[in-house]
Amino acid sequence: MLNRRNWLKKSILGIAGAAILAPTDLRALETQQNELLLSLGQGGNEEHYWELVKKQFMLQEGLTYFNNGSLGTCPEFVVKATNTFRATLDGFPSKYMWGGWDDQKEAVRQKVADLFMVSKENIALIHNTTEGMNLIASSMPLKKGDEVLLSNHEHSSARIPWQYWQESKGITLKTVDLPLVPETEQDIVDCFAKAITSKTKVISIVHVTNTNGMRLPLKAISKLAHEKGIKVAVDGAQSMGMFQINLDEEGVDYFTSSAHKWLFAPKGIGVFYAREEAQADLKPLIVCRGWKNKTIRRLENYNTRNLPELLGLGAALDFHFLLGKERIEQRTFELKDYFRAQVAKTPGLKIKTPIPNALSAGIQTVELEGKRVGAVRRTLTEDYQIDCRPMGSHELNGLRISLSIFTTKKDVDYLMDALREIQQS
Repeated sequence: MLNRRNWLKKSILGIAGAAILAPTDLRALETQQNELLLSLGQGGNEEHYWELVKKQFMLQEGLTYFNNGSLGTCPEFVVKATNTFRATLDGFPSKYMWGGWDDQKEAVRQKVADLFMVSKENIALIHNTTEGMNLIASSMPLKKGDEVLLSNHEHSSARIPWQYWQESKGITLKTVDLPLVPETEQDIVDCFAKAITSKTKVISIVHVTNTNGMRLPLKAISKLAHEKGIKVAVDGAQSMGMFQINLDEEGVDYFTSSAHKWLFAPKGIGVFYAREEAQADLKPLIVCRGWKNKTIRRLENYNTRNLPELLGLGAALDFHFLLGKERIEQRTFELKDYFRAQVAKTPGLKIKTPIPNALSAGIQTVELEGKRVGAVRRTLTEDYQIDCRPMGSHELNGLRISLSIFTTKKDVDYLMDALREIQQS
């Protein structure tokens, strides 16, 4: 069992690298985070541990939050760190905006690279997934008659950039219809294999769908695509931070994500990955001094930007690494199994998300048969203070339930009691 001083060193000095990222006054966080100490070690996966993790977040009293797929919340550690960075910037604006935090920015880049198990030279620090998808769509050197494949579950922010930047040039955007609840990865791969033609140049896909939480097999799709000289771009908004991702192993060319969902980072910060061999095609959306930079940093040349939020991403990654990537992934699937088991034994409730862990994770969509999802969601919000996302597309008529590290089994029990009462009403 770690003592308090060693735990502080691990959480703030050892992992966060306080000399680089965290101002010295963040040592005051020792007091508020001591509770976690009690459960670190062999008992780290027990429910008591996750109840203590939940206490690190600042959700409104009485609110049970299952809407992480729309917008996440920050743990208090990240809020305090970001506010401290903001105060530091305002104390000497010109110093920290233009050069004073260069080492700190690179430290954050390295942390993102560590998350994805890639080189930091593959990582750009941008604003969100939408920017990343625009960056990809605007850069691709496509010609009239070329094709881009997109699944029928793409978010509007992943589909519209292709429409805006490429469709007017005569590029064909072909929709690949996926089974709503596939049983195997091959069921999905076969859909893309049948859609590919000699004109296909890019496959642009979501990693985890925001509709029903279906998880696409990136590695298999990338292998299929690269055998035919096709690039693969991925919207990873709903996967980064939810489970472990090794982008080199997945083989994708481009991957972009917002950090405000499953990484619990400040809003308005995102990441962009480009395989080294695929970086040459990329053109910055915004240009200013430094635009001739040959590294991936040319994609984040904003001159003035919200650096406290960028450094807040570093703090969020510190928190993520403190809990442990493996432990977070294990918890995700533990909650998924716990939730699905309760739904399975409840009459009138139907899961509309694939079963295997390879095909789904922390997003599960459930239908209350015979009930309109909009009305169910209103009742949950008004009568139970439960927030989740209603999904009406793809004939889902279901509630999208986001299960995350601040979700406890007591929260799931409370949700299930509410769903049973509504179903019986």
